[in-house]
Amino acid sequence: MTDETSTRRVEAVRDRYRSTLGAVPDGVRERLRLAQDFDRLPTEEAIAALRHIVLTDSPLGGRVQQLVHFGQLLALGRAHPARIHAQGALHAGAGIPDLIGVAETALITAGVPAYALGTEIIAELRQADGPEGR
Repeated sequence: MTDETSTRRVEAVRDRYRSTLGAVPDGVRERLRLAQDFDRLPTEEAIAALRHIVLTDSPLGGRVQQLVHFGQLLALGRAHPARIHAQGALHAGAGIPDLIGVAETALITAGVPAYALGTEIIAELRQADGPEGR
């Protein structure tokens, strides 16, 4: 495959992440570099296509789907991906009160550690967005 074709395909994958999350996560950038360097783009294209379907074609809609991801990741204690999906939820139209509701639900389903992680992430996002939040 030509460098131009490879570059175009990588950019298409990046665009899918931008459309659902508002940005391309660092881990995805690294995976794309490896995939491009070792001619493994079909794997990353397949992952991006599946994620795009699940996040955008869901009957839940993009906003709710991102909130669900945020809550599930809080319950699993996965801080970094939870941050990505909290930001994705904001990008999809959720507000800080929505994120708080998810963190409170995580308190009931997964305990204080999940709630504490959620509030930590929300506080970071709120601080980055100014004292009023969204």
